[in-house]
Parts: sequence; structure tokens; C-alpha cells
Amino acid sequence: MRRTLLLHQFLTVAALSARVLCAQVEPSAGTWKTWVVPSVSQVRLAAPPNAAVSAAEIQTIKNLMAEATADTKAQVAYWDAGPPGYRWMQIASQQMLAQNVAAPLFTRGMALVSVAIYDATIAAWDSKYAWNRPSPSAMDVGIKPLTAIPNMPAYPSEHAVVAGAASVVMAYLFPATSEVYTDLAEEAARSRVFGGAAFPSDIDAGLQLGRLVGQMVVGYGTADGSSTPFTGSFPAAPGVWSSATPVAPLAGSWKPWTLSSGSQFRMPAPPAASSSDFQAQVALDKNFVRTNASNHSAWFWQPSFITPWLDTVNLEIFQNHLDGNAPRAARVYALEAVAQHDATIACWDTKFTYLEQRPSQADPTIVPLFALPQHPGFPSGHACASGAASTVLSYLFPNDAQALAAMAQDAGTSTFYALIHSMFDVTQGLAQGGQVGQSVVKRAQTDGAQ
Repeated sequence: MRRTLLLHQFLTVAALSARVLCAQVEPSAGTWKTWVVPSVSQVRLAAPPNAAVSAAEIQTIKNLMAEATADTKAQVAYWDAGPPGYRWMQIASQQMLAQNVAAPLFTRGMALVSVAIYDATIAAWDSKYAWNRPSPSAMDVGIKPLTAIPNMPAYPSEHAVVAGAASVVMAYLFPATSEVYTDLAEEAARSRVFGGAAFPSDIDAGLQLGRLVGQMVVGYGTADGSSTPFTGSFPAAPGVWSSATPVAPLAGSWKPWTLSSGSQFRMPAPPAASSSDFQAQVALDKNFVRTNASNHSAWFWQPSFITPWLDTVNLEIFQNHLDGNAPRAARVYALEAVAQHDATIACWDTKFTYLEQRPSQADPTIVPLFALPQHPGFPSGHACASGAASTVLSYLFPNDAQALAAMAQDAGTSTFYALIHSMFDVTQGLAQGGQVGQSVVKRAQTDGAQ
């Protein structure tokens, strides 16, 4: 009797597990709220090809797979390594670093790319479930795909849609290398046919839809105020930050994604340069004794506060098995990148409102670990952006909230360890970032993805 009961329980669990594995991938994602596309139904693709055309395409797929080379198989593996946006977010981050893009423009670029990926994915899901075209291997069991085939309609190809959208935005951000991104998009899309995962018409339609969404996102980017030239100056004056080469001094006035303006969460004024409170903060820097651990933290975070958080996003996506769920993964990328950009806008608004000196400018005996960034000290940009990222990711992955908060603290404190910020800059930056992060969370709570 006991054995029968246990067997029944096992079979029930197995059946439930199989049902979960076979569940469709977010069939309602086409209704989720987009960032830029006004209505995905307005960009819905026309119907996929008929059965006769599909049959001819199946033969094309078989021929291509039979002729596959090591190079084409490597392309399939490369673009299939994670969710459709995985490689594109890597490419965007790597290019920003290679071009030494300043923090506000870096976060702007990552937000634009991630929003394009997300909106294109949502538009793709609207078309997928409007037409419900089976995958090539579902139509012909003779096709043995080189990749896992999620249980969802094939038309359009999600990889092609994302490639089309991301490549258009990347070409806008880096026009000198625009052809590189066009070629990569074609490669990413074709890899799905080579791998037996998509019809040629799936990728053609996907690239078409993705490029349309990408152009919409570019239109948003051209109107966000980031191209406004700066004509002012910050001359040297007692107790005030100054620089002949300020970094993005107007970034606080750029258009944010979730805030009413960059000043919505402007922090109260820091202590005046002549005050005892400010001098006490400077003294903390002056008396700080570096250790191997503090140096490691400072140098780890020095190149960028963006890429470590992108690595964390990828880790969360894979650990939570979202790599096979394109809409969920795209949502994580967009929410985190938008949070960092809005936090950076808010941070820059505060920075250039108060023009607080950095500790070594107030006391030249303080020697920073590396060159001072050319923007005011209060608050810390690393802390602002990291506080926002931690808040959003803690909402999405609550089991890791403690570790994410510790990561944000380390990112902010690393700037104190480097003696380019006071601890007051750090604590206030984390607080401001948390406020911005909550604004993004409120938006996420109403996007229909719950």
C-alpha cells in the first residue's frame, strides 16, 4: 500500500513537472506594458507564409543543416548561449568601455539598448501568439534542432527581433561602426535557421519588426536632451568644485524614464565647505589607511559601475532559469538599466546643483588612488547607480536582496576607499539611488508582468 502511494505521488510529481516543462513561454507577454512602442498591435506582423511556402522553407533548413560547417555551428552556439538579449547587452557594454564613454552616456546607451530589446520582444510575442506558427521541427520531425526549442510559436524569431532592434540602436550610438552591428544582426538571425530553430521567413519578419522598434527607440533617444551643447564654465573659486573639462554637466536635465525630472529626488544641500561637518568628512578620508581589501574594491569598481551589475543581472537570469524565457529576461535587463540611468540623471542633477569639492580638492595632502573624475563629489555616482540597481534587482529576486544590498554598499564604499569621495557622498548616493529604484519598481508593478 505504501509503495503504491509513493509510486502514485512520484507519477503525479513527474506529470506536473512535465506539464511545467511543456508550458508555453509567457503567452500573455504581448500585453505587457512597453517603454517606447505606443501599441504593439499597431506593429503586428502580417500572417506568416502558407503551408506550401513553409514546406519549401523546411527543405531549405534541411539543406543548410546538412551543409553546416564548424563556423556556422559556432555561430549557433554563440547566439544561443543565453536569452536573445544576452550577447547584445555584452556587446553594448564592451563597446562603451572600449570607447571610454562617460558614465551618464554609458547608462543612457545601456538603457536605450535594453529598452529596444524589451519592446521588440513584447512586440514579437504579440505577433507570435496572434499567428501561432509551429516551429520547423514541430512541422517536420526530420529536423533535429541544434538548440532547445521553447514551447512557443516560431513566427517571428525572437532572436531576429532582438538583433534587429539592438543593432539599430547600436548603430545610432556608434555610427562609425554601424555596419558591424548590421552584420552581427544578420548573423544572429541566420544562426536560428542554421540551428533548425526558425524558418527563413521567421527571421526576415523578426529583423523587420526589430528594426522598426529600434528606430522608435532611436527617436526617443534623439529627443532626450543629451545632445544639448554645454556653453557654461566652472571657474576656480574658494570652497567650490571647478573643472575646465566637466563631464556631462547637463545630464541632470536629460529626460529620465520613470522620474518626472532629474530633480525629483534632488538631495538636500551637503555641508558647506567651511563647516565642521564637511571638515570632519575630509578628515575621514585623510586618516583612512588603505589595505589590500580596500584597494581591491576600489580597483574592481573603478572602470565602471555598470558592467559588474550587468554581470549580476546575467547571473540572476541564469540562476533563476530565465534564459529560456525571453520576455522575462528582457524585462530584467530593461528595468535594471533604466534604474541605473535614471539614478545617474538624478545624481548629476544633485552634483551640478551644489558643486561640492572632492576631498583631495579640499585638502591637497589627500592622495587619491587614481585620477579624479571630472564632476563634483556629492553624491557618489557609483553609489547612486548601485543603490538603484540593488533596489530593482531585490524586487525581482527577493531571495538575493541581502547580497545585492551588500554589493551596492561595496560599490559605493569603493569610491571612499579610493579617496575620491567622502563617506557622506556614499551614504547619500545610496539613499538617492534607492529612491530612484523604488520609482522603477512602481513602474514594474504596473507593467502587466506579475
